[in-house]
Amino acid sequence: MVDALPADVAYEIAGEEATPEDIQAIREELGLDRPVILRYGGWLADLARGNLGKSFRTQEPVLDALLSRLPVTLELMVLSQLAALVLAVPLGILCACKPGTAMDNALGSAAFAMISIPVFVMGLVLIYIFAVKLQWLPATGYTPISDGIGANLRSFVLPSLCIAMVEWVPFMRVLRSDMIATLQEDFVLMAKSKGLPAFHILFRHALRPSSLTLVTLLGIHIGHLIGGAVVVEIIFALPGIGRLLVSSIFSRDFAMVQGCILFISVGYVSVNFLVDHLYTILDPRIRLSGAR
Repeated sequence: MVDALPADVAYEIAGEEATPEDIQAIREELGLDRPVILRYGGWLADLARGNLGKSFRTQEPVLDALLSRLPVTLELMVLSQLAALVLAVPLGILCACKPGTAMDNALGSAAFAMISIPVFVMGLVLIYIFAVKLQWLPATGYTPISDGIGANLRSFVLPSLCIAMVEWVPFMRVLRSDMIATLQEDFVLMAKSKGLPAFHILFRHALRPSSLTLVTLLGIHIGHLIGGAVVVEIIFALPGIGRLLVSSIFSRDFAMVQGCILFISVGYVSVNFLVDHLYTILDPRIRLSGAR
């Protein structure tokens, strides 16, 4: 990544006032005078030992910096996805039960309008309404959980809602489509013929097999969510990995940028691995077909 840059990294770190000797010293310290394959091999060897290097700017170990900010980003992602599902699941089921009605069309139109709003615009609107006008929630800032769960959750309401207001739309649309198809399945029609309550049929028989595409989309959206979290962490001044990544890019702290990208990549792969295993829990037919 460093070799792909058009500028001399050592010069960028040393600054305009640095002498050639200073630049050469930085180049040797960072190993930039060695071939890229040797540097990459050394980085992998350090990674295997849990050493991601030190920040060029603060001299703080990269792993320590990432671990200190990871809880903020994880909490933001979990809360925003829960909020998105709380909105999407009941509305998706409601639209699937009454497809083509005025309510279904109205919710579909509202969903399309909502998904066209950029995350940063949504964040500014929420700050204006709930922090400036109503003064119900803080506009920016982060309260650690050690200062109280209530205060901690309060600092995450607007950031989580900002992401959820954009994320719930595709979740709702996918669940609606799958639920409409599931409600035409023979086992659902049989449950209806037995006189089972509608609530029981929807949540006991139809929701689980209709959730496969939703779960897939949830895993894929983790990648989008990481991009959205970067913007949200900056708008709401949350000290997460996204904000650390942006500040490291602007300060040309390449060791920190590498660590952030590694963490994000590992998180994306891990979530999609969990999603693959969640299929067998939601629909046992997948497990049985795989065993044959």
